[in-house]
Amino acid sequence: MTKDDPSAGTIYQLKVTLMDISPPIWRRIQVKGAITLLKLHNVLQVVMAGWLDYHLHQFEIDGIGYTRPLPGDPIPNELGQEDERWRRLNQMVTSENERFLYEYDFGDSWMHEILVEKILPLDPEMRYPVCLKGKRACPPEDVGGSWSYADFLEIIRDPDHPEHEGSLIWAGEDFDPEAFDLDEVNRALRKMR
Repeated sequence: MTKDDPSAGTIYQLKVTLMDISPPIWRRIQVKGAITLLKLHNVLQVVMAGWLDYHLHQFEIDGIGYTRPLPGDPIPNELGQEDERWRRLNQMVTSENERFLYEYDFGDSWMHEILVEKILPLDPEMRYPVCLKGKRACPPEDVGGSWSYADFLEIIRDPDHPEHEGSLIWAGEDFDPEAFDLDEVNRALRKMR
């Protein structure tokens, strides 16, 4: 990318929505257009404020998977996935209203739809990445995917359920499915720059 590249100074405003969850869990973020997919993965781990990067992940853009290769794993690998470390967002997704997928934890299969809401000029007064808004807490790691998360919520809301106490201890007794702390997320994002 050169200084003459018109996309070099762009900011992508993305809406990230965790699929198959109701009411929706979502985040609105702004990242530099030149961010690599690997760095975008790191940003998503922070803004979801619950994922701990314990599991494999991939982006799916135009039917092609992009991931971080495991040591000794050829890229493209047997699944046809490409290396995310060298792919920049503004090379892969070039216009507003485009959508692509981010999957975290192939066992639980947390699918996130990412919508490019806006492509904006860089604001020299802003620090990127930044989270603008979000709703609801990220599900705990290893809760079992969206199909098990609904059951988990029923259990922790029912003090008479036989698994209530154990589930709260496992998830953290302060787990609140409605909570989202924008300031905490942005503090974490500032540390990763």
